[in-house]
Amino acid sequence: MKNIAVIGAGAMGNGIAHTFAQSGYKVQLVDINQEVLSRALQTISKNLDRLIAKGKIEESTKTKTLSNISTFTDISEGVEYASLVIEAATENINLKLKIFQELDAACPEDTILATNTSSISITQISAVTSRPKQVVGMHFMNPVPIMPLVEIIAGYNTSKEVLNFTENLTKEIGKIPVIVNDYPGFIANRILMPMINEAIEALNSGVAGVHEIDSIMKLGMAHPMGPLELADFIGLDVCLSILEVMYDGFKKLKYAPNPLLINMVQAGKFGIKTGEGFYNYDNNRKATVVASQFS
Repeated sequence: MKNIAVIGAGAMGNGIAHTFAQSGYKVQLVDINQEVLSRALQTISKNLDRLIAKGKIEESTKTKTLSNISTFTDISEGVEYASLVIEAATENINLKLKIFQELDAACPEDTILATNTSSISITQISAVTSRPKQVVGMHFMNPVPIMPLVEIIAGYNTSKEVLNFTENLTKEIGKIPVIVNDYPGFIANRILMPMINEAIEALNSGVAGVHEIDSIMKLGMAHPMGPLELADFIGLDVCLSILEVMYDGFKKLKYAPNPLLINMVQAGKFGIKTGEGFYNYDNNRKATVVASQFS
């Protein structure tokens, strides 16, 4: 198991590729957009430079890590020799089902198929393949090279052997695996997203402003980042997608996305990646409250 394919070269995909490559694995990074692949390699290079500057790795480690990554725009070529494929595309069920159908057709029959989904049913994804026992969830946390947790999700049909393998592999790359069962939002987002949604509700109903809400959670609850800033970091569009999956899955009002979140996403205010969410972000990604919108 030294050949890993990663599908999707965005923030999560390039972080997963970085982590495996730095751990000595050969990584085939696949994306339909060559420009996205180029940006991913630049991001990985910059992140490695930060580790060098902090004295955590040597220059030779950076060289070796980058040499372990190959890029592809054709999914069939990228997964041809992969023992494990990790899908890290946008949190969209139709896109993921399409990708897994393609992976099932293109991968060797013994290849394990993993998804980095943060909320979508592993069982539903596995059902479009001919290998449901070999489909598993590997939910990495952002930023992947830094965050230690990998939430491993067992679908209804995921075999014990695949779960054990995934757990051991996670440890091999220096992460901490935690296994959970397949229900909407799993554990991480089932708890996190209602908190973020409630923070947006408190803001929308005028209980407190952005700075006050985040300050209370940081200073009083020892959270490293307030819920509104965290929502910007995750992406408000992603938060909305996860809440919609949970609301659809549980049919409970407590998971219904707040109207302010819906409006912001419809207005194209996704957070850091668009430069504005609950905060404004300059070139250094320093957060300042959007004063005209929220007091």
